Amino acid sequence: MSSLELRGLGARYGRKTALSGLDVEVADGEFFVVLGPSGAGKTTTLKCVAGLVDGATGQVVIGGRDMTGAEPYERNVAMAFESYALYPQRTVEQNLASPLRSGRLGVWTPEQRRARVADVTRTLGIDHLLGRYPRELSNGQRQRTALGRVLVRPADVYLLDEPLSHLDAKLRATMRAELKQLSGMARTTTVYVTHDYQEALALGDRIGVLREGRLVQVGTPAQVWDTPADTFVARSLGQPETNLLEARVHAGLATTDGGGITVALPGTVPDTDRVLLGLRPRDLRLLGPSAPREDAGRELVLRGRVVLVERLGRSRELSVDVSGRTVITVTDDPRVREGDDVTLAVGWDRVHVFAGRAEDRSPYAPRVGGALPVGGTR
Repeated sequence: MSSLELRGLGARYGRKTALSGLDVEVADGEFFVVLGPSGAGKTTTLKCVAGLVDGATGQVVIGGRDMTGAEPYERNVAMAFESYALYPQRTVEQNLASPLRSGRLGVWTPEQRRARVADVTRTLGIDHLLGRYPRELSNGQRQRTALGRVLVRPADVYLLDEPLSHLDAKLRATMRAELKQLSGMARTTTVYVTHDYQEALALGDRIGVLREGRLVQVGTPAQVWDTPADTFVARSLGQPETNLLEARVHAGLATTDGGGITVALPGTVPDTDRVLLGLRPRDLRLLGPSAPREDAGRELVLRGRVVLVERLGRSRELSVDVSGRTVITVTDDPRVREGDDVTLAVGWDRVHVFAGRAEDRSPYAPRVGGALPVGGTR
């Protein structure tokens, strides 16, 4: 096993900065997920580790050895490209076995190659495709073949560029459950990039959230979910996205413009500060006549009217007008209709408070037992 350390990693494409001062340490055997939207620098990060970016700055240290100036073949990393990169003139079996034919990986007998390929293809569900050529495969089958070609070879670090993106939803969920259990990956340091927050939360030992070439937060799935560093992180995790309500601070109270929602903040907060109140839709409970209530001093209560109901199978996504602001929540209650007056509640420990301008996470948090449960009442 080998650790991976990136020190001040930077890369540019012409005038565009793809990465800027990236610092991160990935422990031996850790499954590290880089999460971010298109253009954030995810693939560039992997290419820099693999030595495929000309003019990259900073250091890449693998297993304690500085590999910054090393050629790609000297780094002993295996990378799966989102674009498959399969040999069109070779069968699935020949594509998978190709890394094992390299003298740099030692001598593999034909029997050893066949056994290794068979083990990987069974896990990926492509053992029945060994005699086919890439042109005869679906996109999902091509992607699994490309992933298998990486997993078949021993490496110090696996680099996976959105390896599940072309799979259908059912197969993607199955592969997500099996990916970390593959015998090679369970013991090998892995950097996995994705734009899918569900993959990040399900797979990552830790997650690094990337925005415009910079890591804005690194932590365990629980840490980035429970304490997002800023509004970008909060909105990157979860669907529907986190509700953000602008508020102005006065005398320790954060009140939305025009009133309607008030949150008490602890400590001394300058009256000039503006904040954003972050409420995850799935943290908001829809209160009914018989619904269990927490102690009023421990929850924020919002009152409004349902303006839109979107049916998502068993659940329903509600758009609720609260004092002129739309708040999104999710419920399994089939009785809710557009035009209904409803009451929403969320525990104070689930309210996120951000600085209003820089959108950084604020040191302020709702004061348990001291908040004003005020909502927009019709």
